[in-house]
Amino acid sequence: MSRTRPLGITLIGSFYVFGSIVLLLSLFVYELSFEKYGIAARFGWPSVPEHLARFLVGAASLVLGYGYLKLKRWGYWLMVAYSIYFVTVSGYLFVLYKEQPFLGNIIWSLIVMVYSYCKRNHFYIKPQQVRAGG
Repeated sequence: MSRTRPLGITLIGSFYVFGSIVLLLSLFVYELSFEKYGIAARFGWPSVPEHLARFLVGAASLVLGYGYLKLKRWGYWLMVAYSIYFVTVSGYLFVLYKEQPFLGNIIWSLIVMVYSYCKRNHFYIKPQQVRAGG
């Protein structure tokens, strides 16, 4: 059996890599004053400085997006752990503030978890079974 990367894994992984790059670039070019909830608040870290939170989330997203795109087992588990953490924090914040962005984060995290679970077999094939081109 050989494996190719499913389109959904490509889209999800690319989304995280692109988002991490934008988040890391925002450290240098983004005005933070107009956001109602910064990255630190969205991740349940209200006491962490916003720039540090942006860096930590951006770096973590870049690593997990890379591992996910490369169909690494650790990439799968990082994505699952990240999604569980994010759905939990977003759920708490949604109950607390009743605002749409938190509901959107919950829905996205659930989609990522369910899809990743459905495609988990792609992360458990030995490297010599990988086929190029897809």
